[in-house]
Amino acid sequence: MASMGSRVKLNPLLNTLPHFLQWPALGFRTICSGRLGFASQSEQLDTESPVAGAKVLETFKEEFEIGSRLITLETGKIARFANGAVVLGMEETKVLSTVASSKGDAVRDFLPLTVDYQEKQFAQGVIPHTFMRREGAPKERELLCGRLIDRPIRPLFPAGFYHEVQVMASVLSSDGNQDPDVMAANATSAALMLSDIPWNGPIGMIRIGRISGQFIVNPTMDELSLSDLNLVYACTKDKTLMIDVQAREISEKDLEAGLRLAHPEAVKYLEPQMKLAAKAGKNKKEYKLSMMSDRTMEKVRELAEAPIEAVFTDPTYGKFERGEALEKIAQDVKRELEEESDEESLRVLSKAVDTVRKEVVRRRIIGEGVRLDGRRLDEVRPLYCEAGNLPMLHGSSLFSRGDTQVLCTVTLGAPGEAQQLESLVGPSKKRFMLHYSFPPFCINEVGKRAGLNRREVGHGTLAEKALLAVLPPEEDSPYTVRINSEVMASDGSTSMATVCGGSMALMDAGIPLREHVAGVSVGLVSEVDHLNGTIKDYRILTDILGLEDHLGDMDFKIAGTRNGVTAIQLDIKPAGIPLDIICESLEPARRGRVQILDHMEREINAPRNQEARSSPRLATLKYSNDALRRLLGPLGALKRKIEEETGARISVSDGTLTIVAKKQSVMDKVLEKIDLILGREIEIGGIYRGMITSIKEYGAFVEFNGGQAGLLHISELSHEPVSRVSDVVSVGQQLSLMCIGQDVRGNIKLSLKATLPRPGSETNDVVKGSVSSMKGAPKYWAAAGNTVDAHEEQNATSDNSPVNNSEVSGVKPSASSIPSILIRSAAECEEEEKSSGLFENSNSTSKRSIPGSESKTFSQKEEEKHLETEVEGQVTVKNLKLGTKLTAKVHQIRARGLVLDLGGGLRGMYRFEKNGKEDYEIGDELRVKCSSFSSKGIPVMSLVDDE
Repeated sequence: MASMGSRVKLNPLLNTLPHFLQWPALGFRTICSGRLGFASQSEQLDTESPVAGAKVLETFKEEFEIGSRLITLETGKIARFANGAVVLGMEETKVLSTVASSKGDAVRDFLPLTVDYQEKQFAQGVIPHTFMRREGAPKERELLCGRLIDRPIRPLFPAGFYHEVQVMASVLSSDGNQDPDVMAANATSAALMLSDIPWNGPIGMIRIGRISGQFIVNPTMDELSLSDLNLVYACTKDKTLMIDVQAREISEKDLEAGLRLAHPEAVKYLEPQMKLAAKAGKNKKEYKLSMMSDRTMEKVRELAEAPIEAVFTDPTYGKFERGEALEKIAQDVKRELEEESDEESLRVLSKAVDTVRKEVVRRRIIGEGVRLDGRRLDEVRPLYCEAGNLPMLHGSSLFSRGDTQVLCTVTLGAPGEAQQLESLVGPSKKRFMLHYSFPPFCINEVGKRAGLNRREVGHGTLAEKALLAVLPPEEDSPYTVRINSEVMASDGSTSMATVCGGSMALMDAGIPLREHVAGVSVGLVSEVDHLNGTIKDYRILTDILGLEDHLGDMDFKIAGTRNGVTAIQLDIKPAGIPLDIICESLEPARRGRVQILDHMEREINAPRNQEARSSPRLATLKYSNDALRRLLGPLGALKRKIEEETGARISVSDGTLTIVAKKQSVMDKVLEKIDLILGREIEIGGIYRGMITSIKEYGAFVEFNGGQAGLLHISELSHEPVSRVSDVVSVGQQLSLMCIGQDVRGNIKLSLKATLPRPGSETNDVVKGSVSSMKGAPKYWAAAGNTVDAHEEQNATSDNSPVNNSEVSGVKPSASSIPSILIRSAAECEEEEKSSGLFENSNSTSKRSIPGSESKTFSQKEEEKHLETEVEGQVTVKNLKLGTKLTAKVHQIRARGLVLDLGGGLRGMYRFEKNGKEDYEIGDELRVKCSSFSSKGIPVMSLVDDE
């Protein structure tokens, strides 16, 4: 590091001034920040500044490679005052972790360990988008990463060490390729090794992915997006400390293979940490440990063991009855010690009684195989499942296992309501959210609700991971989904109950899950050899109670389907558990999971059809961006007006319009308003909403479909004769009208009587069989049944259905016998011809003459000859172009020409030539070719002599 130079000298011109005119002689300091000040006497005497010496920072570094990635551990350069500080780097991502411990004696009976993980936006070169342009409260991801660090390091602090310890991990830079969470955990382990805090580390943490059946060590974020496994594994040299898994129904056999691979890879982190600690580590400080004396333990055991055993051997006790009985025993022991004035024992009474409880429970389970409530070791508590218990909601369920009870609800929203994320890595939004809530009443306590709770966030995320694997892809169910899990009563494994209840609630909401997901928690009770710390004997418990969790050695939460595991979270209390025992626990968990799935499937085994319920309707439509801008209006005012008037929610993205309405009537109202603003393809047989603009003797003119004009002839007003148009309709009246075609002039013909029931019949067969009010109904996702029906109908749609830029997603086919035609403008036709290369000879010197005229120039004749093609198969809007030859039938005979049926529901016209033959009959077949299009887009045909 370059040494600091001497103080910058003044301007050379100022040095030439006499001394009595210079600033120091006048008693002034140098001008700084626009201010003048008097110099002190000492400053005046010492005008020569000493030269600063060079600061040398002694740094220590270890480099090693894991999973083909170079990793560095560095200390000594920054955060030198922290008890321990390490910067861990992998490629361009660097994470700083620091540890500090409080001074003085610890008067408490627990370890106050705090782990804070922070991702500031400067790490990726971004200014925060908040109003204050600062990072706010910890985000969910930061809380989860803090828990990921806390869980493996906490069991390694020595017993009786109750001094406050704070870990602070922050991301210094991120290239977006590596997730910094695992890096922060390894950096924290190295920092604890360097500090003087007593800790039985180090630990190693590794992430394993799997792509196409091949495991990947330290996968990048891009690789994780393709992986069906995200396994985070932490361990010491020979024992497992923590497991966190998100998977897509991975089998227990493959999961065990991943765990077996992860352990030796994680161990590779240990040696570099020990080498770094040997170079730069501090000597471990002698902290005062709060240990119970053997005398105190024997006295409490003598007083409390027998009555505690009597309570635990009585299976009739419920959770609170058992708790009250145990509390009474503790109070009796307290009175005995107070009478003896044993202050030492009174100070650790709570810890001592809890230790006796643990000894009694563990001795009975290992020796007799008997649990607190009398169940077998592999037996699941009684189950109760109920789906749809709150019919007014989009989806709901009630799940009970023993005394644990969880109420889950599902709320469906528009894609625009997805949660926006601002993490350094990962997706920018998520459309599936699960929020877990643990209110105080669920354990009969009084408490305060405030902010995000680390435990609630962790449990909710675990359940969210478990259900993500079975959700349908976004194109099949584009809803934003929120599950809210309210714990009604807690006696162990509420997060796994949330998985079960959430799966049933999703099916009740009509979300087409691939499989039901269930979860169960597996516990462990072990007997340890105190001389060498090895496990002599152990028992695995399926579906543990809350007290078994507290008094046992591990809480192994495993969720999945019948096909495999989708999520795992392992937390342990001792300083590690052998991996063999962890792998052995997978099979009891699978058997318990299958039992729970059987009960869930008996209650609900397929997504419900929500037609009779108040589930929302969602429609996705495709429009051009220009059309969407018209719908939004200035500053989105028109969109907001529609939302206020209808109560629906509208989301707009590139070319896509998404509508979410509470019920079908609201959806119809929104679609009607959008049709009036944007319009859509006009089809014969389509029903349109229009407004009468003017009335004539022969009919009424109607404005509809976003500004289109149509004629409602007097003959189409009613099935009964009408003498005056004004007797039936009036200006400003809104009507639903059917498009019945167009005349030779290109006018759109509308009919009111086609939408009315025929005299003597209750329904109108024409309307019932006609094309729906849109080119096709928008694709609705109200239930799985509806989605399937929409796909079946879409498959039945004719391939010749006209499509334009305003195409609606998920179109229903026309069931009408009336042929469907597309009315196009001349500009659209010309644009299509240009794009098809039909005007290649547009540089000819002569202009086109009017179709039907006798005079044609040489260039025009050559062009038409070049354009002539024979249509193959049925004629459609897409394959009808200039020069297309075909056989048409005479449909109508008019005074100046013929209306021709071109097939495929298309109509064309042929104008009689001067002195031309006019003795045609309806049904005659003529060989014609398309010579032009009228201003309304109607094909103009001319006769062809193939001979």
